[in-house]
Amino acid sequence: MSGKKKGSSSLDMLHGPIAVKLILFAIPVALCAVLQQLFNSADMIVVGRFSGSNSLAAVGANTFIINLMVNLFVGLSIGSNVVIARYIGQGDHDGVRKAVHSSIAISLLSGLFLSVLGWFVAESVLQLIGTPQEIINEATLYFRIYFTGMPFAMLFNFTTAILRSKGDTKRPLYVLVVSGILNLLLNIFFVVNLKLSVAGVALATIISTFFSSLANLWMLMHEEGDLKVSLGKIRMEKRTSLLIAKVGIPAGIQGAIFSFSNVLVQGGINTLGAKAVAAITAALNFEYFSYFVQNSFAQAGISFLGQNYGAGNKERCKKIIRWSIILGAGSTAIVSWMFIILRYGLAGFFSTDAEVIELAASRILIVCALYCVNSINDVLSSLMRAVGYSLMPAIICVIGICGVRVVWLYTVFYAHPTYDMLNYCYPLSWIVSACVMVPTAYYIIRKQIRKLTPLTTEGK
Repeated sequence: MSGKKKGSSSLDMLHGPIAVKLILFAIPVALCAVLQQLFNSADMIVVGRFSGSNSLAAVGANTFIINLMVNLFVGLSIGSNVVIARYIGQGDHDGVRKAVHSSIAISLLSGLFLSVLGWFVAESVLQLIGTPQEIINEATLYFRIYFTGMPFAMLFNFTTAILRSKGDTKRPLYVLVVSGILNLLLNIFFVVNLKLSVAGVALATIISTFFSSLANLWMLMHEEGDLKVSLGKIRMEKRTSLLIAKVGIPAGIQGAIFSFSNVLVQGGINTLGAKAVAAITAALNFEYFSYFVQNSFAQAGISFLGQNYGAGNKERCKKIIRWSIILGAGSTAIVSWMFIILRYGLAGFFSTDAEVIELAASRILIVCALYCVNSINDVLSSLMRAVGYSLMPAIICVIGICGVRVVWLYTVFYAHPTYDMLNYCYPLSWIVSACVMVPTAYYIIRKQIRKLTPLTTEGK
């Protein structure tokens, strides 16, 4: 494929040392996500300290429900990554071009749909999950303004997936650094100076996301080779869009149902009061850091395995699988245990309320202790998608993770409605899922690598 010249921003995934290149791929991805969360955390700190605990809780009350609505469409970007990576491995130039332009079209249509949907369902959905009455108005306002920027958010996600499919993880990082700084400055201006509270946080997010999405699109429009975007060619080519959908829709459904289970859990949290909501909001920032580290190796694995699977490189595929699991679980364990050690000090960044700090520290201890198990599930799910099996990991996660959490919520937590009892559902669900995921992934991936049928989607 063209565009892999010396000095190019792409990473050669088909040759060279695997572990080192996985790390080189994953570090910018992790930094990108961590920086994004740092900027989001800074937003939380600003709104919590300058607008109060209720405003912090109002933003936090939206977290799970926003993820529920967004994840279905973000999952489609995974399909774009897989399909483009396989075409690159096969040297199918026309296939790459069609997949790139179809991905852009899908992102814009998805974003427009979410914008309209989010505006009309905001208040009713927040009421449905039992958002405390004292924060419902602010939570609704944040929800509606946030969703206005969905076309830009979807465009950023898909363009980032396109760039990562060829191993370009550095330029999206550079874009995010600039947009994150812009977001922080705007957030301080809107919240501290103009006293806009949650509306200011949402407006800052929209403006910075608008910048990052257009920056990514501009880079793709000036690419050399098959990833170059021409605005006049943006359309959903039928065959390519179906291939993206076959991988992406199950991933999106998995993410949506996963988030739905968290929405139900959020309903349980809401019954414990505004301070519990604020504590969870603070603790989630550090859980996200652990997730982003593990997911960076899942993203690396899906791109590397996608290209080498498309190229028919059997031995290299086996090494990619092994190193993705080892590096993902190991790095996640290091980061999550660091948060456990520093949990009280970290929680204090988000609130001056002693009760909120204590509750947040307790959540960090319970959830982060076994986050490396969640990493194994995440990496194996991505690797199965890279070889054409997208529905199976979705089923395992829906039953093993979402199912366990819902059952726990309506049985154990219902009988013992305490804060810690609610949080125990997270590590338990990861363990149950891993017991099924590990042997299933081993069987499926081993079978597919033996067959090495590029772009297969059967048997999902």
